This record gives sequence, C-alpha cells and structure tokens, in this order.
Amino acid sequence: MQRESAHRSNRDRTEATRADLIAASRKLFTEKSYAETGTPEIAAAAGVTRGALYHHFADKQALFAAVVGQEAQAVADEIDRASPSSLEARDALIAGSDAYLAAMRVPGRTRLLLLDGPAVLGRAAMDAIDNRHGNRALREGLVAAMRANTMTRLPAEALTALLAAAFDRAALAIEAGASTEDYRAVLMALIDGLSRA
Repeated sequence: MQRESAHRSNRDRTEATRADLIAASRKLFTEKSYAETGTPEIAAAAGVTRGALYHHFADKQALFAAVVGQEAQAVADEIDRASPSSLEARDALIAGSDAYLAAMRVPGRTRLLLLDGPAVLGRAAMDAIDNRHGNRALREGLVAAMRANTMTRLPAEALTALLAAAFDRAALAIEAGASTEDYRAVLMALIDGLSRA
C-alpha cells in the first residue's frame, strides 16, 4: 500500500512538473515567440531546473510540440462540446464552425497553432496534430452530412483540408482585426454551397 502511494505521489509530481513546464512555455511562447524564448527562461518561469526540463522533454521543440498539442486538443474539445451527435448534420457543422472561431480567439492561440506551429514543427507534423484534433472534428461532421445526404458527396480528406484552410485563414484575419461577421458569413456560405437543397 505504501509503495503504491509513493508511486502515485511520484506520478503526480511528474504530471505536475510537466503541466508547470507546459503552462510556463505557453505563456512565454505567446508573449515573446518560440525563437525568442530560451530553456533557462522556461525553467525559471516553471520553478524547475533545466535538468528537470530536459528530464521531461527532449528539447525546446518537444516542449513546444506538447504546448501545441494541448492547444489543438482544447480547440477540438470546444468544437465537440458545441456539436453533439444529437444535432442535425448541417447544424452540427455550423455550431462547430462557430466554436472553432470562438476557440481561436483565446490570446496566443493563432500564433501557436497557425504561425509558429508550422514554422517550428513543419507542415507534416502540424497536419498530423490537426488531423488528430480540429480537423478530425471537421472531417467527422462533413462525413456525417454526406452520409445523411444533406451535403454533396466529395472526397472527405480533400474537402476537410480545404475547408480547414479557409477556417484557419479566417482565424488569422479576425486576429488581425477583420470583421468576424464577414468571415463567418463567407464560411457559412461555403458550407451551404456544399449542402443539398
């Protein structure tokens, strides 16, 4: 019993240290950028040694990948909450679209997921992260609409990739001060243009 308690305590400490490193990194990466943030600064902000940082993450890029993965998961969770399977396919797509735009308004998120993410991790790694999270939710919504025969049948992967790119571009434009309503109207028109009357 005591050994199990010690093991749980070690695991809890490990998870807490990882969480502290990810939180400190996220703050620094969004305030300064990936390139301008050093590991000594991250370790100090997390209240750990550099040795502890490297015990949990191979390097700064691995830590950045963990931050990006967490952000992508948070966006996907918002989309999933907004678009339950009880909704009609088109309504779920609209609700998920709105949830994506809202989730991307979290300060620093567009920089992490749409700017620094591809630059630091590479397009292939970023696509893999997207396909596990936000793009997965979009693809599932599109496939559901095609199966319900409320959307034109098209290759799901290509459709997901192109619509996701449109959503990402909208998020960047909105972050830069463009009208959310204008971009939302165009995105809804794209979805409706694919819908069967």
